[in-house]
Amino acid sequence: MKTIAPRFRHLLLLLLAVTGALLAGAAPVSAHAALTGSDPKQGAVVEQAPTRVSLTFSEEVAMSDGSVRVLDPAGKRVDTGKTTDLGGTTYGVPLHSGLPDGTFTVAYQVVSADSHPVSGAFTFSIGAPSKTTAALPDQSAGGGFVGGLYGVARYLSYAGFILTVGGAAFVLACWPRGAGVRPVQRVVVGGWITLTGATLAMLLMRGSYTGSGAVGDIFDLTLLGQVLQTKSGAALVSRLLLLAAAALFIAVLFGAYEKRTDPEEKKDLTFGLAIGGAVVAAGLAATWAMAEHASTGIQAGLAMPVDVLHLLSVAAWLGGLTTLLVALYRAPSIEATAVRRFSRVAFCAVSTLAATGLYQSWRQVGSWSALTGTRYGQLLLLKIGLVAVMVGVAWISRKWTGRLSEELAPEAAATTTIEERTRSEEVVTVPTGGASKPSSSGQSSGNAGGDAGSGSGADTGSGSGSDVDDKRSAQLARQRAALATARDKRLRDADPGRSGLRRSVLTEAGVAVVLLVVTTVLTSTEPGRTEEEAKAVTAAASQRSGPLSLKLPFDTGGKDGKGTLLLDMDPGRTGSNDMHVYVERPNGKAFDIPEVKVSFTLAAKKIGPLPVVPDHIATGHWSASGVQIPVAGDWKIAVTVRTSDIDQVTVNKNVKIG
Repeated sequence: MKTIAPRFRHLLLLLLAVTGALLAGAAPVSAHAALTGSDPKQGAVVEQAPTRVSLTFSEEVAMSDGSVRVLDPAGKRVDTGKTTDLGGTTYGVPLHSGLPDGTFTVAYQVVSADSHPVSGAFTFSIGAPSKTTAALPDQSAGGGFVGGLYGVARYLSYAGFILTVGGAAFVLACWPRGAGVRPVQRVVVGGWITLTGATLAMLLMRGSYTGSGAVGDIFDLTLLGQVLQTKSGAALVSRLLLLAAAALFIAVLFGAYEKRTDPEEKKDLTFGLAIGGAVVAAGLAATWAMAEHASTGIQAGLAMPVDVLHLLSVAAWLGGLTTLLVALYRAPSIEATAVRRFSRVAFCAVSTLAATGLYQSWRQVGSWSALTGTRYGQLLLLKIGLVAVMVGVAWISRKWTGRLSEELAPEAAATTTIEERTRSEEVVTVPTGGASKPSSSGQSSGNAGGDAGSGSGADTGSGSGSDVDDKRSAQLARQRAALATARDKRLRDADPGRSGLRRSVLTEAGVAVVLLVVTTVLTSTEPGRTEEEAKAVTAAASQRSGPLSLKLPFDTGGKDGKGTLLLDMDPGRTGSNDMHVYVERPNGKAFDIPEVKVSFTLAAKKIGPLPVVPDHIATGHWSASGVQIPVAGDWKIAVTVRTSDIDQVTVNKNVKIG
């Protein structure tokens, strides 16, 4: 007869391999807050030493003293170490006075609003660029060995939450008799232990994870005290307190609830456990919603309760599915009504997942380009595909559920026959060395006869025979239990309805494992909307970081009044710039004109026009050094060209300089 256990082990190993591959291929945690600006600007050359350095991010960040370090060309710190909130998403750190000329390095390490660490560095120069010996850490925030351990703890915490909440919900809503089934108890208790251990580990590692990344800092009580004052630390502590309440819930579920026999009492206790369990489960889910993606960005007030509902739906579906799989493989029997109830629960959970997931997708992605062009969007598409596969497999499971309900009646009758046969075998006479033990009355009469004929010697023999009887009885009891278990397993394995349901549910659980991995990676991946905004800022900065080059055609209206003006500015940023102007005829040859003047105007801040009169260098070439652009913005460059005493024209061009 075929057995399913080897297939189960092989598929489990395959799922573990797939999970490991996904984990190995997962990139380090992405920054969920991007540096969008600074003062001084990245790469800027300023004439005078600034009194402070300010940083502007795409969202609010958590910043402590020492989060921003400014190093001089010799690698020495020149900041006071006291960070200040300048309003909005801008933060600053004061600098010491008397700074030397040269290139300075600004290194920052902060925590974004969704609890992920962000780090980076840039340079600016005072007077003129120079060589620098500033040494920055090779390891980025959230990386290294501690970062890897923290990531594993995140996966385990999600898995523990799903097993605890989903397993308990499966027992209460679908299979109350499962409260007395030991494998089901192991699923729920194992989930609670996993979630509790992972939460404690994350709380201890949090300070090192967002800071130095050193293993020795995991048990630093000073860092732990700082973590407890943050939003993430409060969420983890709240989770531990709720887990204490969950432990009490589990004890009642597998203790008093399982022992109740009165229907009315059990009904009342079920209602109480359902209310209490729902409150604890919602509280546990809220510890993620209040500290991660849902707590930042647009519509945070609506996104957090939606995220709680999403997590509860995931737990009800995947946790219940896991418990059902364990019951199908390890429990003596399971009623078809329980499977049908779970099918309805799973349908409601998937419907809720679709609605809440659609809202979360819109909120985190924001555009079609982000859906296909960002890592978050691509992972989201993969998640949608996996959910579609699971729904298809679940539909197949519903078909097997119908067949199982038709075949459970004969199985129940066979199981009853086995139990009756086993009980009848327990009263069969057990021979022990020529003596027999047919019944209590027989044994009493035999003993009475022995006492009359043998005296005290019969007592010794009777005691020895009793010991042998007890050992033999225990041995036979174990054999009968093993035979009964094997007989039950053969009946279960021979049932085509149960076997088909096992295979479909096992496949569904396998897809669920991969889905859980993808979902956890999503929570540590920069949302598509934020990534696109950061790309736009970076692109704009990169466009401004290079030399500025303009090509302006002109026509003064007079004789020989047409041509092209080429204007170059280097480095094309705030501060001091070198400007070159070239004038060419329509045929591309350089020619001299009587006068060229340039002016810069920033209308948004009512600056300008700032006039610049370049010096004539060679035929068709004018130049000016030290052209100052005080602030970044959309500047209007006006170039006046005079080709004769009366023929002149002014051409304008708006450009970003910053």
